[in-house]
Amino acid sequence: MVLLLFLIGLACYLGMVGWVVYANNALPFKQPTEAIIVLGAQVKPDGTLSVQLHRRLATARKEYLQNPQLIITCGAQGRTEPMPEGEAMRDWLIAQGVPAEHVLAETQSFNTRENLLHAKAMMEERGLTRALVVTSDYHVARAVATCKQLDIEAWGVGAATDPPYWFKNYSREAVSWIKFWVEEMR
Repeated sequence: MVLLLFLIGLACYLGMVGWVVYANNALPFKQPTEAIIVLGAQVKPDGTLSVQLHRRLATARKEYLQNPQLIITCGAQGRTEPMPEGEAMRDWLIAQGVPAEHVLAETQSFNTRENLLHAKAMMEERGLTRALVVTSDYHVARAVATCKQLDIEAWGVGAATDPPYWFKNYSREAVSWIKFWVEEMR
Protein backbone atom coordinates (compact mmCIF):
# COMPACT_ATOMS: atom_id res chain seq x y z
CA MET A 1 0.00 0.00 0.00
CA VAL A 2 2.83 2.39 0.88
CA LEU A 3 4.54 1.59 -2.43
CA LEU A 4 1.31 2.31 -4.33
CA LEU A 5 0.90 5.67 -2.58
CA PHE A 6 4.54 6.49 -3.30
CA LEU A 7 4.11 5.64 -6.98
CA ILE A 8 0.94 7.73 -7.23
CA GLY A 9 2.70 10.64 -5.55
CA LEU A 10 5.71 10.27 -7.85
CA ALA A 11 3.48 10.17 -10.92
CA CYS A 12 1.67 13.33 -9.76
CA TYR A 13 4.95 15.09 -9.07
CA LEU A 14 6.46 14.13 -12.44
CA GLY A 15 3.21 15.22 -14.08
CA MET A 16 3.57 18.59 -12.38
CA VAL A 17 7.16 18.92 -13.65
CA GLY A 18 5.85 18.11 -17.14
CA TRP A 19 3.19 20.79 -16.76
CA VAL A 20 5.86 23.36 -15.81
CA VAL A 21 7.81 22.49 -18.96
CA TYR A 22 4.63 22.85 -21.02
CA ALA A 23 3.64 26.16 -19.38
CA ASN A 24 7.04 27.69 -20.07
CA ASN A 25 6.86 26.64 -23.72
CA ALA A 26 3.26 27.79 -24.29
CA LEU A 27 3.68 31.45 -23.38
CA PRO A 28 2.13 34.08 -25.66
CA PHE A 29 4.34 35.74 -28.24
CA LYS A 30 6.28 38.73 -27.00
CA GLN A 31 4.67 42.13 -27.57
CA PRO A 32 6.27 45.61 -27.58
CA THR A 33 7.18 46.76 -24.06
CA GLU A 34 8.38 49.88 -22.26
CA ALA A 35 10.57 48.29 -19.58
CA ILE A 36 12.62 45.17 -19.02
CA ILE A 37 12.43 43.66 -15.53
CA VAL A 38 15.32 41.32 -14.73
CA LEU A 39 14.73 39.05 -11.76
CA GLY A 40 17.70 38.43 -9.49
CA ALA A 41 19.72 35.34 -8.71
CA GLN A 42 22.79 34.61 -6.64
CA VAL A 43 25.78 36.91 -6.41
CA LYS A 44 28.66 34.80 -5.09
CA PRO A 45 30.48 35.83 -1.88
CA ASP A 46 33.46 36.99 -3.98
CA GLY A 47 31.16 39.36 -5.91
CA THR A 48 31.01 37.38 -9.14
CA LEU A 49 27.67 36.58 -10.71
CA SER A 50 26.31 33.05 -10.66
CA VAL A 51 26.03 31.37 -14.05
CA GLN A 52 22.25 31.70 -13.98
CA LEU A 53 22.38 35.41 -13.12
CA HIS A 54 24.93 36.04 -15.86
CA ARG A 55 22.65 34.29 -18.36
CA ARG A 56 19.65 36.35 -17.27
CA LEU A 57 21.63 39.55 -17.71
CA ALA A 58 23.00 38.51 -21.10
CA THR A 59 19.43 37.78 -22.20
CA ALA A 60 18.23 41.17 -20.89
CA ARG A 61 21.10 42.94 -22.67
CA LYS A 62 20.24 41.18 -25.92
CA GLU A 63 16.60 42.28 -25.58
CA TYR A 64 17.72 45.82 -24.73
CA LEU A 65 19.93 46.03 -27.82
CA GLN A 66 16.95 45.01 -29.98
CA ASN A 67 14.67 47.57 -28.31
CA PRO A 68 16.36 50.09 -25.97
CA GLN A 69 14.15 50.80 -22.96
CA LEU A 70 14.35 51.12 -19.20
CA ILE A 71 15.84 48.08 -17.44
CA ILE A 72 14.93 47.39 -13.81
CA THR A 73 17.24 44.94 -12.04
CA CYS A 74 15.67 43.30 -9.00
CA GLY A 75 17.02 41.70 -5.87
CA ALA A 76 18.06 42.42 -2.30
CA GLN A 77 21.26 41.32 -0.60
CA GLY A 78 21.28 37.73 0.64
CA ARG A 79 23.24 36.88 3.78
CA THR A 80 26.26 35.55 1.84
CA GLU A 81 26.16 38.17 -0.90
CA PRO A 82 28.58 41.13 -0.75
CA MET A 83 26.03 43.51 -2.29
CA PRO A 84 22.36 43.56 -3.33
CA GLU A 85 21.67 41.53 -6.46
CA GLY A 86 19.97 44.54 -8.10
CA GLU A 87 23.13 46.63 -7.73
CA ALA A 88 25.46 43.90 -9.03
CA MET A 89 23.15 43.40 -12.00
CA ARG A 90 22.96 47.13 -12.73
CA ASP A 91 26.75 47.42 -12.57
CA TRP A 92 27.20 44.48 -14.98
CA LEU A 93 24.78 45.95 -17.52
CA ILE A 94 26.48 49.35 -17.38
CA ALA A 95 29.90 47.68 -17.78
CA GLN A 96 28.46 45.96 -20.87
CA GLY A 97 27.57 49.29 -22.47
CA VAL A 98 23.98 49.92 -21.37
CA PRO A 99 23.71 53.64 -20.51
CA ALA A 100 23.49 54.20 -16.75
CA GLU A 101 20.35 56.32 -17.17
CA HIS A 102 18.58 53.29 -18.67
CA VAL A 103 19.19 51.00 -15.67
CA LEU A 104 17.50 51.19 -12.27
CA ALA A 105 18.37 48.87 -9.39
CA GLU A 106 15.61 47.63 -7.09
CA THR A 107 17.32 46.31 -3.94
CA GLN A 108 14.57 45.62 -1.39
CA SER A 109 12.94 42.41 -2.64
CA PHE A 110 13.59 38.83 -1.57
CA ASN A 111 11.20 36.88 -3.83
CA THR A 112 9.47 37.04 -7.21
CA ARG A 113 6.32 38.76 -5.94
CA GLU A 114 8.33 41.45 -4.14
CA ASN A 115 10.59 41.90 -7.21
CA LEU A 116 7.58 42.56 -9.38
CA LEU A 117 5.74 44.77 -6.87
CA HIS A 118 8.75 47.05 -6.49
CA ALA A 119 9.43 47.05 -10.23
CA LYS A 120 5.78 47.93 -10.89
CA ALA A 121 6.04 50.94 -8.56
CA MET A 122 9.21 52.09 -10.35
CA MET A 123 7.44 51.73 -13.70
CA GLU A 124 4.35 53.61 -12.51
CA GLU A 125 6.53 56.52 -11.32
CA ARG A 126 7.59 56.86 -14.96
CA GLY A 127 4.18 56.25 -16.55
CA LEU A 128 5.19 52.82 -17.92
CA THR A 129 2.75 49.90 -18.06
CA ARG A 130 4.12 47.10 -20.32
CA ALA A 131 7.07 44.98 -19.26
CA LEU A 132 9.27 42.19 -20.51
CA VAL A 133 10.26 39.95 -17.59
CA VAL A 134 13.64 38.26 -17.97
CA THR A 135 14.35 35.31 -15.70
CA SER A 136 15.41 31.68 -16.07
CA ASP A 137 13.61 29.45 -18.55
CA TYR A 138 11.99 27.32 -15.84
CA HIS A 139 10.62 30.42 -14.06
CA VAL A 140 9.11 32.48 -16.89
CA ALA A 141 5.53 31.21 -16.77
CA ARG A 142 5.17 31.76 -13.02
CA ALA A 143 6.79 35.21 -13.26
CA VAL A 144 4.32 36.20 -15.98
CA ALA A 145 1.42 34.72 -13.96
CA THR A 146 2.56 36.77 -10.95
CA CYS A 147 2.59 39.87 -13.16
CA LYS A 148 -0.99 39.14 -14.13
CA GLN A 149 -1.97 38.90 -10.45
CA LEU A 150 -0.32 42.27 -9.85
CA ASP A 151 -1.94 43.93 -12.88
CA ILE A 152 1.31 44.29 -14.81
CA GLU A 153 0.92 43.77 -18.55
CA ALA A 154 3.90 41.50 -19.18
CA TRP A 155 5.56 38.98 -21.43
CA GLY A 156 8.52 36.84 -20.54
CA VAL A 157 11.83 35.61 -21.87
CA GLY A 158 13.85 32.88 -20.23
CA ALA A 159 17.60 32.42 -20.03
CA ALA A 160 18.65 28.82 -20.63
CA THR A 161 19.42 26.55 -17.69
CA ASP A 162 22.59 24.45 -17.68
CA PRO A 163 21.58 20.88 -18.60
CA PRO A 164 22.99 19.33 -15.38
CA TYR A 165 20.64 21.57 -13.35
CA TRP A 166 17.60 21.30 -15.60
CA PHE A 167 15.68 18.61 -13.67
CA LYS A 168 16.50 20.10 -10.26
CA ASN A 169 15.34 23.57 -11.30
CA TYR A 170 12.15 22.40 -13.02
CA SER A 171 11.38 20.16 -10.03
CA ARG A 172 11.76 23.07 -7.60
CA GLU A 173 9.60 25.21 -9.88
CA ALA A 174 6.84 22.57 -9.75
CA VAL A 175 6.76 22.96 -5.96
CA SER A 176 6.77 26.76 -6.34
CA TRP A 177 3.72 26.55 -8.61
CA ILE A 178 1.85 24.59 -5.92
CA LYS A 179 2.71 27.34 -3.42
CA PHE A 180 1.61 29.96 -5.97
CA TRP A 181 -1.79 28.30 -6.41
CA VAL A 182 -2.32 27.86 -2.66
CA GLU A 183 -1.56 31.54 -2.07
CA GLU A 184 -3.87 32.50 -4.94
CA MET A 185 -6.77 30.62 -3.30
CA ARG A 186 -6.48 32.64 -0.08
